Amino acid sequence: MRKIAVIGSTGSIGTQTLDVVRQHPDQFVVEGLAAGSNIDLFVQQVNAFRPKKASIGNKQLAEQVAPLLPPGVELYYGEEGLIEVAAGTEADFVLSAIVGSRGLPPTLAAIAEGKTIGLANKETLVTAGHIVTELAKQKGVALLPVDSEHSAIFQCLNGESRDDVEQITLTASGGSFRHLSREQLGNVTLEDALKHPNWSMGAKLTIDSATMVNKGLEVIEAHWLFGLPYDKINVLLHPESIIHSFVEYRDGSVIAQLGTPDMRIPIQYAMTYPARFSSASKRLSLAEVGKLHFQEMDYERFPCLRLAFECGKIGGTATTVFNAANEAAVARFMKREIPFLRIETIIETVLSRHIPQKQADLETIQAADRWAREMAASL
Repeated sequence: MRKIAVIGSTGSIGTQTLDVVRQHPDQFVVEGLAAGSNIDLFVQQVNAFRPKKASIGNKQLAEQVAPLLPPGVELYYGEEGLIEVAAGTEADFVLSAIVGSRGLPPTLAAIAEGKTIGLANKETLVTAGHIVTELAKQKGVALLPVDSEHSAIFQCLNGESRDDVEQITLTASGGSFRHLSREQLGNVTLEDALKHPNWSMGAKLTIDSATMVNKGLEVIEAHWLFGLPYDKINVLLHPESIIHSFVEYRDGSVIAQLGTPDMRIPIQYAMTYPARFSSASKRLSLAEVGKLHFQEMDYERFPCLRLAFECGKIGGTATTVFNAANEAAVARFMKREIPFLRIETIIETVLSRHIPQKQADLETIQAADRWAREMAASL
């Protein structure tokens, strides 16, 4: 039995993680669950899985849910609760699926306790990649990727020497607006942005996919996960999302990982690695798909992806600010305060006013994060 804790249990990745647990009840036991503000689903989950520890977004929500939880469950809230669920249980595997840089403190706490990390929270490595990877190395902790693209690269690298890698390519669906011109993007709505053609994801992640910020975050995450320079990381448009990513080796061989666009597959692989369990997910039929399409990335059409590469190469707090400015701008778009294209304008403006600091410590990173959010909110 693998003991797991889920940070972000009511989100898209969290709920699909618990789907995997339901499919294999003899393989997993849930030790901890942490959620934000979806109290109805949170109460259902805690009653279904009966973890030893659970956490909700704040004290007020905790007071609401406390009478509805089964006896024996220790209830926490806020950042302290996230850390308690991530690091304070007997779980040996922690699925970090909370959205945004809030995932950094609980993930670091779990690593410090020697727990294997299933990483769906890409902002953790984008914000403080050098700190996270160094601590994981010190503690001998595995960072197992959950994103479909990074899971694909991870699988394609199995048994191969990193020295033989020519380049890796992350595929991108293009998001909700992949067929629209720059001019047409000026009139898109929040409802339009939330209609992803392939994947079922949370609202913030779906918007990031439309701006291509999500792919930019994945590029930075890939740099830290696989120890590759940015000139060996490529992005290719692939609308069908069947080839999840691929690796080219110096002898010209290309190894790709294919599958239906179902996040439960990479989630389960991280949870069971190095074993593979049966899955209820739909099987891929290439005959049924018929054709696959590919297109070179247009960095003028998707300037946020260009900015992500630039920030990654600069390093230090540049990637922290890129992520924080985006989170603040997306929050404003979701409140209908700004139009869609203003997201990328705000990110670029905030970055232009930031002086990056190399090899920043955690305090410096957190200060840069706060500064970027305040600047993005004020523009």
